[in-house]
Amino acid sequence: MARLTVLSGMGRKSAAAFLLQTEGRRLLLDMGGGLEAGEHLDLSRAGRVDAVLLSHAHVDHVGALDRLAEIGSPPVFATAETLRQLPACLRPARVEPLPEHGTADVLGLRLDTGRSGHAPGGIWMRVPTLRGGFLYTGDFSTEAALLRCDPFPRSATVLADASYGDREESLAAQIETLAEAARGGAVLPCPADGRGPDMVAALTAAGLEVRACAQIAAETERLTGSRPPVATAETARAAHIIVADGPNAEHGLPGDLRMRPGFRFIFSGHVPRSSPAHAMIADGRARWMGWNVHPRLCDLIELATKTRAERVLPAFVDLATAPRLTAALGPRLRHCTSLEV
Repeated sequence: MARLTVLSGMGRKSAAAFLLQTEGRRLLLDMGGGLEAGEHLDLSRAGRVDAVLLSHAHVDHVGALDRLAEIGSPPVFATAETLRQLPACLRPARVEPLPEHGTADVLGLRLDTGRSGHAPGGIWMRVPTLRGGFLYTGDFSTEAALLRCDPFPRSATVLADASYGDREESLAAQIETLAEAARGGAVLPCPADGRGPDMVAALTAAGLEVRACAQIAAETERLTGSRPPVATAETARAAHIIVADGPNAEHGLPGDLRMRPGFRFIFSGHVPRSSPAHAMIADGRARWMGWNVHPRLCDLIELATKTRAERVLPAFVDLATAPRLTAALGPRLRHCTSLEV
């Protein structure tokens, strides 16, 4: 019988790390780093791992890869695009490729994958089990214009990204609201290899003059074949919309725009309390406005319905903030740290 053990990633937005034991193999699904300053993934219950499987390359899913020696230095399986995105300090010595959409052999086990719609190279993963199959969605979104989310396969147990809990507002409505707020100039920080190209494309289509930092410009070119104007310390003085790498204003801002009067900042993702973004919002130097990169309530209900899930584990969310999701999942909801799958 297969068993899932949650090492981190349930009960709140935190590092992703889930141990799947099946057919004598021990697979670690993601190996994330902490989001708050001083927060580190607890690997004390991981033991020796046979392989690490990555859903995508964001820090809360890969940030602890420099600690592979603590779990036996296993090989790391990921898509070519995810491996390309890893910073040098996190690149493992032993890597194995996964398809973005297809079937792979992982140490003799079948693994089905599909694109997750959250980040370039990002995937969901399904492992056959005696109890009807186990699906790990990773972070996913059905709304991104430039990233496809492949249909989820039938699975009796689903470990699902539920970061937004009860959120229902559509991305289209959010884009309209944010575009209006940004007119006249604004800085929109975002993570590397994430929503940046979608922001550039959508806000340009809304008639705004958009520039991007070098990182986001390169990402946009890879996805669309067209490179947007690049923001520099000189051009940033003009009233442009600037999409900049660094989701919480940690880096990527031309000429450190945080220190310049008159620049408005709009953050759109998870804001750790220890980040510069949190302080900027608290003292009125910035706003928070949503940009969906995770599933809405309706997406999660559709996921549970189409997979015919018997058991759904909601990841990356405090269920106290999601009463409608809790009610909708009903008896299918599981909120435990160990479960036969």
